[in-house]
Amino acid sequence: MAIEQSPHSADSPSTIIFESGEGRTIASYERELIRRRHTEAELRAALSREDALVRQKNEAIELQEILSKESDHRLLNDLQMIVSLLSLQSRAATNPEVAAQLAAASDRVATIGRIHRRLHSLDGVQTFTLKQYLEDLCHDFSMMLAAERPERVIAVEGIEITLPAATAIPLGFIANELITNAAKYGQGRITVTLDNDPAQGYALTVANDGPALPEGFDPATSKGLGMNIVRSLVARIGGELRIGRGDSSQGPRFTVLFA
Repeated sequence: MAIEQSPHSADSPSTIIFESGEGRTIASYERELIRRRHTEAELRAALSREDALVRQKNEAIELQEILSKESDHRLLNDLQMIVSLLSLQSRAATNPEVAAQLAAASDRVATIGRIHRRLHSLDGVQTFTLKQYLEDLCHDFSMMLAAERPERVIAVEGIEITLPAATAIPLGFIANELITNAAKYGQGRITVTLDNDPAQGYALTVANDGPALPEGFDPATSKGLGMNIVRSLVARIGGELRIGRGDSSQGPRFTVLFA
């Protein structure tokens, strides 16, 4: 687009004339340039502040990870110390019944430690097979229950799937909570099932043989820590929690649908 500079006197500002007939003074361009430079300076300052906030956040996350690992390490050490003390007391007990109870308690604590290690053993892993992991987890639970309730059986059924760690690790914690609840409140065989779901993709179900959930008890609104953990983790993976109350012939079923 052609432009020309209009004649002007020494006392009048220079004006640039466009073909359209519109004109702008050099002073107006200078003012706009100053505004743009001021805006650029403000944007650079805002980016600098954002970068500082991101660095602070990353440092906080790293510190949290370090503290979490230190906490896990201390917990496992404490559990090992408890196991050692119970084992020593079991061997020193003169009453066979007391010795057996102390040995069973030692085995139970040791199993809790193994479960804890297994739940945290996937840090840094990108993908893994979920069914195999659940089988290992249920084996630890079976060992823990064997001393007190040898009739309880925990079985893993269904398909094998490979999932990213961002989905699989929360599912491991969800399964841990649901199996713990089934072992604590349910009866009979505990079944963990992995299957395809036409709508969501996959389904993880934990069920046990009777009895049904008591009347008036709604686990979906329960304020217990275990169910709160389950609901929070289900939401984190974008899943859906479905609960079947069960009846006289079938116990409750907790199903997590996920993609």
